[in-house]
Amino acid sequence: MDPLIKTDAFTRQRQSMVDEQLRARGIHDQRVLTAMACVPRHEFVAEEYWNQAYEDHPLPIGEEQTISQPYIVAIMLQALELSGTETVLEVGTGSGYQAAVLAELSRQVYTIERHPSLARSAEAVLQRLGYSNVAVQVGDGSQGFREHAPYDAIVVSAAAPRIPPSLFEQLREGGRMAIPVGPAYAQEFQLVGKESGEMAIRKLEGCRFVPLIGCQGYPEGG
Repeated sequence: MDPLIKTDAFTRQRQSMVDEQLRARGIHDQRVLTAMACVPRHEFVAEEYWNQAYEDHPLPIGEEQTISQPYIVAIMLQALELSGTETVLEVGTGSGYQAAVLAELSRQVYTIERHPSLARSAEAVLQRLGYSNVAVQVGDGSQGFREHAPYDAIVVSAAAPRIPPSLFEQLREGGRMAIPVGPAYAQEFQLVGKESGEMAIRKLEGCRFVPLIGCQGYPEGG
């Protein structure tokens, strides 16, 4: 297939994703909709999955991890209410797709991934696509990334048994954290604010994520 024709097809698929899977289901933040219409999700999965890249379901990316369905990404990022000036921490880089969307929505993104192979792959795609405001780090995301704290917003792309204290500590006063919390079989999204140093929690909706592995998450193999 001619590369230009393929690009046009993916552009149409992204717009359909935004119109049918996001806007029609209540995603109303225009900045989130515009960012997700811009970022080429197919670039973050293996070519064998390109024909499914804009469908509303997760896809495998290796290391028993997945790229989240578009609607779930949109729900989490809409909850953060980003204006474009923020420094954001993403826990769980995975494919790098959500980091790319965050790069469209904020000033600087720091993203941490425990699997070196996924971190390398994500970094390569992000660099190839020109996302110079994303820094990828390998490490235990449940402990955050203290070197660049505090963060205006934190988004956690894996399910924690409880809100990790280190992540809340690294959240700026007045900041927001979107995180799935609960047991392995089912969780709920929580939007966690920091108000006078205390947690203010708003529960959003049910979800199911891979577990957050780390010293403040689930034990590996547990």
